[in-house]
Amino acid sequence: MFNIRLITILQNRQQHDFRHCQFSVSVTSPAKLITSYGQILHGLCKQSLLIFMFFIAVFGNAQSGGEQVIEYLAEQGMPTTGNNKLKLLKSGKEKFDDLFREIAGAKHHVHLEYFNFRNDSIAGLLFDLLAIKAKQGVKVRAVFDDFGNCSNNKPLKNKDLKQLRKRGIEIEIFDPIHFPFLNHIAHRDHRKIVIIDGKIGYTGGINIADYYITGLPQVGEWRDMHLRIEGEAVNYLQKIFLETWRLVTKQEIAGDGYFNGAKDTVGELSDTARKISIAIVDRIPRKLPKQLRHAYLKSISVSKTKIQIVNPYFLPPSSIRKELRKAIERGVTVEIMISAKSDIAFTPDGTFHVAHQLMKKGADVYVYNTGFHHSKTMTVDDTFSTVGSANLDSRSLCQDYEVNAFIFDKEITDELNRIFENDKANSTKMTPEEWTKRSKWRRFVGWVANTIYTLL
Repeated sequence: MFNIRLITILQNRQQHDFRHCQFSVSVTSPAKLITSYGQILHGLCKQSLLIFMFFIAVFGNAQSGGEQVIEYLAEQGMPTTGNNKLKLLKSGKEKFDDLFREIAGAKHHVHLEYFNFRNDSIAGLLFDLLAIKAKQGVKVRAVFDDFGNCSNNKPLKNKDLKQLRKRGIEIEIFDPIHFPFLNHIAHRDHRKIVIIDGKIGYTGGINIADYYITGLPQVGEWRDMHLRIEGEAVNYLQKIFLETWRLVTKQEIAGDGYFNGAKDTVGELSDTARKISIAIVDRIPRKLPKQLRHAYLKSISVSKTKIQIVNPYFLPPSSIRKELRKAIERGVTVEIMISAKSDIAFTPDGTFHVAHQLMKKGADVYVYNTGFHHSKTMTVDDTFSTVGSANLDSRSLCQDYEVNAFIFDKEITDELNRIFENDKANSTKMTPEEWTKRSKWRRFVGWVANTIYTLL
């Protein structure tokens, strides 16, 4: 959509005076723009015509980068909803405090979909609260990924699940792992979603585990990001959960009580309240395999001034690397923050390798030293951003079930940018000199890791 306000200078040759005439038009293409102004062009002097065409050439495409992404997502069947409230939850403590408070007030249902529930104290407290709500008549449904469960050192066991079910919690396993095992490697459910009464939704990068509050000995403080959403976007999180539940249990869950995101928030927000536009971008293997990757590509391609990325496993597919290089070539400032430490061996070396390659092309790379930065965020041009479960690697963007929120709001984007700027104080900027401090062996391991991830 082209939204243009032009001031055309009309010269009166006889009186040699100038008059400013203002026209406003909204059309869908440059061709229609010219047609719409055909009657204005008639009779204009040659000089005025040149000025008019100059304005069209310079300002003809008035869409912002965010508007282009919104339009692209709509074309791909991922609408952006405008009547939302959103809060950044910048730590595990913030997320769990908020989540527990809202679950305590649940009246109809609580739905949870996680990569894993680590069988530790925070999960115990959560399940105790969910059991209380179930006893009060609230429907509690939870699903977790079996690979995510098996991959943590405190998994839920069958005896735990039996006890939870006895307490009224309907809890199911996504894609249970059985022999020969290899058929379960791909397409894991890496999402982190909670929906309460169809009104409040949570999504982001934080699973259920103590270390989001206490950290881990091998990495220190565990940094991460989550979102609390109210409004129309919650309906899309609910659809994701209900489809997962149907896939796992074969149960069809429906009814007005599950989709309250739009009408309740409309009543709560005043006309002057800030309403945030959000698109929920879901990745479903085989069904919607490219949606999330293409949303990232589109966001990078429309950037004009700055991109800031925080990602723990920064091993993006070649298409995203190429788009980042193109952004650098057209003068966009590309800043990438990776972690010096990681919970997964081998991966950091590959991340350093990729970051170094982009550094040589002109990206600014910051290595976060104070703990493990597990956040998955990106901001573009100080105007829009994304937060979610997806890592920028082939696993998340080409194999797993993932979900990200694309947020078209300057204030939220500014908040994420401020966090990024503050974290620079606890980071080391990657330079050629810093890179040479890495041993040849570590650099070789990074090359191998990158090669393996590229082939995935």
